[in-house]
Amino acid sequence: MSNAVEGHKSRTVTRADLAEAVYQRVGLSRTESAALVEMVLSEISDVISQGETVKLSFFGSFVVRAKGERVGRNPKTGVEVPITPRRVLSFKPSNILRARVSGVAAEGDDD
Repeated sequence: MSNAVEGHKSRTVTRADLAEAVYQRVGLSRTESAALVEMVLSEISDVISQGETVKLSFFGSFVVRAKGERVGRNPKTGVEVPITPRRVLSFKPSNILRARVSGVAAEGDDD
């Protein structure tokens, strides 16, 4: 990403970046680190796709919500269009993560 946030350049963290961090901090080989990252992401994806919530303490929760059928409106023409029911994924950050992002000290909440 090329947007600046509060004077810092933001970037996208990739799987390779995560694997490199595991390699640097844990001491596994690069191949093992990449495999570990893939296993964790795969497990999270599998659980979410089954409609379950994934809660990572001190980080946040990935929640699947069911949205019912509703009527939407084309903003350009004003024509009403039915929107089919679907499942959507949302992320709710923990209070600790929220505080870190805003630069405020957080209390020991594992939300």
